[in-house]
Amino acid sequence: MNYKRILLNWLVMALVAATLLGQTAVAADIPQQKRPNILLLVGDDISFGDLGISGGITHTPVLDRLANEGVMFTRFHASPVCSVSRGMLLTGNDPVDIGLAAFDYAVYPPAKGEPGYESYLTRATTVTIAELLRDAGYRTYMTGKWHLGGAHGGQGPHGWGFDHSYSIYTGGANHWNSGVFHVDTHNPEVMAQVKAGKIPQEPYFEDGKRVDRPQGIYSDDLWTGKLLQYLEQERETGKPFFAYVAYTTAHAPLQAPDFLIDKYVDHYLKLGFAGLKQARFEAQKRLGLIPPDAVFPDTTKNQLLRSWEELSDQEKYVEARSMATYSAMMESQDYHIGMLLNYLRETGELDNTLIIYLADNGPEGLGLTGELSNAGATRWVLSNFSQDPADIGRGNAFAFIGADMANASTGGLQWWKWFIGEGGVRVPLVIVPPKTAGSALAGEKTGAYANIRDIPMTILDYAGVVHPGTQYGERALRSPTGVSILPFLQGDSRVTRSEEQWIAFELFGNGYIVSGDYKAMRVRPGMYGDGQWHLYNIMQDPGETRPLDEEQPERLASMVDTWQKWAADKGIVEVRDDWSPWHGFPEDRAKQQAVQ
Repeated sequence: MNYKRILLNWLVMALVAATLLGQTAVAADIPQQKRPNILLLVGDDISFGDLGISGGITHTPVLDRLANEGVMFTRFHASPVCSVSRGMLLTGNDPVDIGLAAFDYAVYPPAKGEPGYESYLTRATTVTIAELLRDAGYRTYMTGKWHLGGAHGGQGPHGWGFDHSYSIYTGGANHWNSGVFHVDTHNPEVMAQVKAGKIPQEPYFEDGKRVDRPQGIYSDDLWTGKLLQYLEQERETGKPFFAYVAYTTAHAPLQAPDFLIDKYVDHYLKLGFAGLKQARFEAQKRLGLIPPDAVFPDTTKNQLLRSWEELSDQEKYVEARSMATYSAMMESQDYHIGMLLNYLRETGELDNTLIIYLADNGPEGLGLTGELSNAGATRWVLSNFSQDPADIGRGNAFAFIGADMANASTGGLQWWKWFIGEGGVRVPLVIVPPKTAGSALAGEKTGAYANIRDIPMTILDYAGVVHPGTQYGERALRSPTGVSILPFLQGDSRVTRSEEQWIAFELFGNGYIVSGDYKAMRVRPGMYGDGQWHLYNIMQDPGETRPLDEEQPERLASMVDTWQKWAADKGIVEVRDDWSPWHGFPEDRAKQQAVQ
């Protein structure tokens, strides 16, 4: 089969139809079964170095096999926080163009009410790939974490093109029961439960209607089982499917089956923070994920981090068991992905399915103590959850890996979730093209740059669906900035993006731009930066250890100028240098401390 010729025919005919109809269409004479299924899998808060394929000891045989069959990208960027990544993943747009220039848990006060800062997916300016694929005849399903609206504005997945969905609308939840992850202090019903000494319950939704969550069922089981139900109940239609599984593992609270946790504890207890970071760094070099001459990032001067030696024996055990639970969550996720693949194999659909696995951001560095903790949240956890280290992993306990383990887990990178350093935005990506299409790069690791905005455009390309550009029905859309990397995967292009196809990003007042192998980055003092722009070659120096400001001032100046023009064009709100997304302005924190 000449797949490239068929694909070209699909695209030409779909483009004509899109021009006539004002929205995407697929050539009507292409049989439904010839279009590939799409399985989009997202892990939550997973570090670049955590999986077996990326230098960790976590047992992930399914992802190992997918990486060997497909293409693993070692220089892939998401956003540093979850909802912003998910918005880009489903649209291909810059966050500010779709209402996600703000993160709902930490909105910069002066930005409230500004266009693009709604903190949920906005209807007027975008269209999701679920809508486009549904229009083209795909069955569309979503299970897991939505976090793009429905709780604080906007809509859940049922309003964005998914035929069936089973999800939470917020950023996380207890993995064993319906207890909440985050206490919404603005919700009177929630606060009444807190004052009564109860744990508020997380709402679950199926097709937009609130439903009761079964208790004692692990989250991976829940999301996977629901998707299998949807796939099977409509399998006889013969239509291709788009299935989006947004796993809540390994997001806090850290919880997993006991038997998976125990085997990892001694490993992390033996290595400690520094030993783990060094071990991950060496493994990443050995696996070819970072250059063999990459410089180990010295984070000993990071004011947010502690040394292993200053911890008591019990504190060390808590850290090790928490990190072991984190690994156990990823092993569970890997197992459940395997169950999905088994179903596709048994139903004869596996070879005709595009499989994509990625994480939404780096590891979470928040915790119950230290600079990044919140006093109110800490009191709530201490009052409502077991503090027995043996309970870590169970539904009655609430743990984080914290900044120290988050930093260690990234190996050759620096920083973690919430930050725009590579540890916060560089995450695993594996793409397995349908075997009916083939891939020139099967089984390879590539350092070619890819961005999360490119994933939806690639999915549409494989499906033979053309994005409508700036008009979808009555909606005036913002043009996507993602590009399809299908030509790269098929061997028709040597690059995913040229230097002229740069990517710019901003969140919390921190900004960066990537062009080719280079990244220019500015981090405000309120988030532990110096407020200056710095240039790095993130292909050669993934740990961002050696600024090139003085060596290449012209390149730096040019990239900063491009970013500033982009920011002005997008209406990016400037953030005061001393504002913190965790503590607000310094004067706010002083008032909070006075009250406490």
